[in-house]
Amino acid sequence: MKLCVFGGTFDPPHIGHLLIAQTIFEAEQFNKIVFIPAYQPPHKEYGKLSSIELRLKMLELAVVENPNFIISHVEIRRKGISYSIDTVKEIRSQYNLETDDLYFLIGSDTLADIINWKDPRRLVKECQVIVAIRPGFRPSAIPSWLLDSVRFANVPRFEISSTVIRQRWRQNKTIRYMVTQPVWEFINEQNLYT
Repeated sequence: MKLCVFGGTFDPPHIGHLLIAQTIFEAEQFNKIVFIPAYQPPHKEYGKLSSIELRLKMLELAVVENPNFIISHVEIRRKGISYSIDTVKEIRSQYNLETDDLYFLIGSDTLADIINWKDPRRLVKECQVIVAIRPGFRPSAIPSWLLDSVRFANVPRFEISSTVIRQRWRQNKTIRYMVTQPVWEFINEQNLYT
């Protein structure tokens, strides 16, 4: 089995997340992409996020029709701050995977910050880190030990972010084609981001 972990806040999950995941799935011939909503990301201020229940529901609505995508509740069950190294170890154990069979998908914007994460050198030894390059990426800002430990993926580039989606919603601008229809309806019904 060859799995790719795709963690995030997913507040909300958007078309960019889904397109990148599907592109990586096809390019790398994974068995599944495992979406993992963070219970409490260490880099986000508590109370500024939608509840984990709302974020999980949106993610379920976003991926339900794609058999290549599954959702893991590993960080939700663990509670507390969600550290990627702990999640990767748990997924490896749960699926009995070797390092070569577990991939961890991040954006190049995240790669620049990975050196500030909990145990980053261990993380790149526990799995294969695969990086989706985003606009503005500068490899010169990344330490060589980290660049040597990751793979770069050629995936479509999208200028969509959850932050922009929330801002547009607050400004009464459409987000309809930035998220799936079920997610758009859920945000509307729940009156999120106002």
